[in-house]
Amino acid sequence: MKPFSIAAIQLSLARKNNYSLVESKTREAVFRFPWLQMLVFSELAVGGAGAKNSSFFLSEYLDRLKELAKELDIWLIPGSFYEKTEDGTYNTAPVINNKGELVTKCRKLYPFLPYESGVEGGSEVCVFEVPGSGKVGIHICYDLWFPETSRALALKGAEVILHPSLTDTCDRDVERAMVKATAAQQQCYYIDVNAGGEQGCGLSLIAGPDGEILHDANIGEEFMLIEVDFDKVRRCRKRGLKGLGQPIKSFRDDPKKDLAEASDKEYLEKLGSLEVPKKEKTP
Repeated sequence: MKPFSIAAIQLSLARKNNYSLVESKTREAVFRFPWLQMLVFSELAVGGAGAKNSSFFLSEYLDRLKELAKELDIWLIPGSFYEKTEDGTYNTAPVINNKGELVTKCRKLYPFLPYESGVEGGSEVCVFEVPGSGKVGIHICYDLWFPETSRALALKGAEVILHPSLTDTCDRDVERAMVKATAAQQQCYYIDVNAGGEQGCGLSLIAGPDGEILHDANIGEEFMLIEVDFDKVRRCRKRGLKGLGQPIKSFRDDPKKDLAEASDKEYLEKLGSLEVPKKEKTP
């Protein structure tokens, strides 16, 4: 077993200006649950929806977030922020390690158009490695609706997918169905954390690599504590979901497709042959 402890924090958020709340809940989580190794918050948790207010851009908060992660010795994904660049404005989730270093940025691939106007879509899926543990990918909200993106994350080795979301609409039940389906299709942990309060309707969900529901949140504030097991993902991908379907290897071996050209071939080969699992010898 290769465990890694994550807290997905669903907050009752105001529409804007939630940095102090996010920081205080980060400190509270680490104080109450000192074994935690990573925290993740909902999409646009600090500034809320709307890409025109520059006072909530990522550049205004990044240094403080890096200092916070270093001080508390925690990996921190503080939701997402709008980020102004020369190429346009993106919906970006920073990934900060426990040393206070910016490891990578995830840019939302599919802005929620036509509603999330003035926002460019990212061009690459985001996968990063937690040294000594495993690979983690990030989906931002509407990206969930495009199965090609979760398959691309899995093909690059993501064993856990984090999903910061901001949903306050009547399609939340559909999203929750997709959370479970995505975990099963990609044989990974899927950690969905939605906004609550004035921003969203909560109802966050965490699913495991066999499609099992591991945490089903209500609508209020909730600390969702999960210990992911990277070895369980690897076993599932090698032997199949419950010893049955092996979709990652089936996709890898399909001669009709070319999408695997963007994948990590060395990683995929480590999954072994596409075959019926053999009975293991007992000691």
